[in-house]
Amino acid sequence: MAIIRFGDRPFFRNPWIEFERMRREMDQLTRGIAHEGWGGEAPNVYPALVVSETKDAIHVEAQIPGVAPEDLEISVEGETLTIKGERRAVTVGEKVSYHRREIEYGRFNRAINLPTRISAEKVTAKAADGILSIVLPKVEEVKPRTVKVVPKE
Repeated sequence: MAIIRFGDRPFFRNPWIEFERMRREMDQLTRGIAHEGWGGEAPNVYPALVVSETKDAIHVEAQIPGVAPEDLEISVEGETLTIKGERRAVTVGEKVSYHRREIEYGRFNRAINLPTRISAEKVTAKAADGILSIVLPKVEEVKPRTVKVVPKE
């Protein structure tokens, strides 16, 4: 315990600082409990995505190892992209004792808001080596265009 002399104390002490410190410690405590499995596990976001933008399109890459292309459904509604699918469990045999099962199986659904309007009828998707690549072309009105400046006569 630190010894603070009476003259070393600050003149005005903000009482809310202690409440903020306690709130941070409670947040840290509850995060620790969730990761240990007492209050449920921390939510996983699946599939993991990379969303990038070029001048002409939005590009989305999703990690989908173990998901067959026929088990995927991609839809675009307005400015929302939805990826639905199912990762099927691989069974080794009937009398198998697992030591560890960290790969999740089952249905998944991921929806993201796109940063700009896209042309839904021109969307393309390819799946190879566990990566789903989606190209969402932008509508013509939102594409940047350059205007040439001419000298005044």
